[in-house]
Amino acid sequence: MILKQLRLKSNIKEIITNCYVIEDEKTKETIVIDPGGEAEKITELLDVLNANLKYIYLTHCHGDHIGGVELLKQQKGGSVVIHTEDYEGAKNPDINLTGFMAEKAISLEADARVNDGDTLHLGDLEFQVIHTPGHTQGGSSLYCEQENMLFSGDTLFKGMWGRTDLPTSSFEDIIHSIENKLLVLPDETIVYPGHGIITKIVEEEPIYYNLKAGED
Repeated sequence: MILKQLRLKSNIKEIITNCYVIEDEKTKETIVIDPGGEAEKITELLDVLNANLKYIYLTHCHGDHIGGVELLKQQKGGSVVIHTEDYEGAKNPDINLTGFMAEKAISLEADARVNDGDTLHLGDLEFQVIHTPGHTQGGSSLYCEQENMLFSGDTLFKGMWGRTDLPTSSFEDIIHSIENKLLVLPDETIVYPGHGIITKIVEEEPIYYNLKAGED
């Protein structure tokens, strides 16, 4: 397996978004997670890897995660995949935030919708979809048990959770998603977030234990 991280300038107030490129070395099948912008950087990397782009996976519908999709798909193909609950949001600039926070409004129609527990395959690699609503109603994470990796989008960051003051977001939902769907993964699971730096599940657990203690 080859894993590359790109830090891309998005079209929303120049927010820097983490984009991940994962390739199965045997088949060259590749997934790009959250191409938020600067699609030319992604295509250059795909060319270097001689990649066969199979999936463009969107952890949620916000413009800083979908800004590079159109050009990337034009140049490299691939099936655009998003959770069912964010499918409409990706098409709606008022929900995906590009209607008022970006120079150009985006209305993106995904090729495929997934739900909690669905799996995506790259050669022998298997990625499980985990529905993690809260930042958006259709936010999702991708978990690869074989490689001990979680791609958490804007649900879980190092030391923090994603914003919950945006369309379709919910503080209660994001805390529930983290505590009941992500922190139950093995402690040494490496977390690759949508922004910021990499962490591990074991490093994030104390934050939410303390949060629960404060609620008692």
